[in-house]
Amino acid sequence: MKYKEKTLPIKSWAEEDRPREKMVLKGKANLSEAELLAILLGSGNNEETAVGLAQRILQHYDNNLNELGKVGISELTKFRGIGAVKAIGIIAALELGRRRQLSVIKDRSQIKSSSDVHQIFAPILQDLPHEEFWILLLNRSNKVLSRERISMGGVSGTVVDAKIIFKKALDQLASSIILCHNHPSGNLKPSQADLDITKKLKKAGEVLEISVLDHVIVSENGFYSFADEGMLGG
Repeated sequence: MKYKEKTLPIKSWAEEDRPREKMVLKGKANLSEAELLAILLGSGNNEETAVGLAQRILQHYDNNLNELGKVGISELTKFRGIGAVKAIGIIAALELGRRRQLSVIKDRSQIKSSSDVHQIFAPILQDLPHEEFWILLLNRSNKVLSRERISMGGVSGTVVDAKIIFKKALDQLASSIILCHNHPSGNLKPSQADLDITKKLKKAGEVLEISVLDHVIVSENGFYSFADEGMLGG
C-alpha cells in the first residue's frame, strides 16, 4: 500500500488507514510489516510518520525481518527518530517472535523428516552470527526427549566433544540422536570438518547402540540434511 505524503500526521489519515485503528477494525493479519513496526515505534520524526520511518527501516534491511532481528541497539538508533527506548522495544518484540517459534517443538514432538528438525532449530540458529552445535535426543518412537546445545564457536566453526554428546544421550536414555549446527555464512555445503565429525559421532554411536539419524546444517538460506543426501554412510 502506498501511503500519503509522509509529513501528514497519522492521526489525520482516514481511520481505516491508521495502523492501530486498522488492527482493531480489520485484525492483525491485515496489517503490513511496516504498519506493525509503526505500532511499536509509536511516532516518527519531523520529516516522516511512524509508518514512513518503519518503511525506511525495513527497506534498509531488504524488507527481511530475519536481518532486522540481528540488529543491535546502537545500529537502530542511527535512524532519525529511533532512541534507545524504541530500539529496545523493537528488539524485544522480534525476540518474542523468535521465542514463540521455539514452541514448535511442543507441536512436533515426533521427528518424521529432516524438515521437522529444521523447523525446530531454524528459530534458534538461522540468525546467529556465530556457529553453535546442538543435538536432539530421541526415544525409540523418534519422539523428542530434549534438545541440547553442545558448544558455541566463532564465525567459521565450533568445537564438538563426543564425550559430552553421548553423556547427555546416556543420561536421558536416548535411543538415537540428531546433530544440528548452523553456518552463519549462509553456505549450506558441509565442510570437511562437518563430514569428519559426523563420521566420528556415527561410529561412536554404533558402539553405544545410540543411532545418529541425521546431521542437519541450518542457515538463513534453508537447510542441508546428511540423511536426505545419503551422506551418513552404511
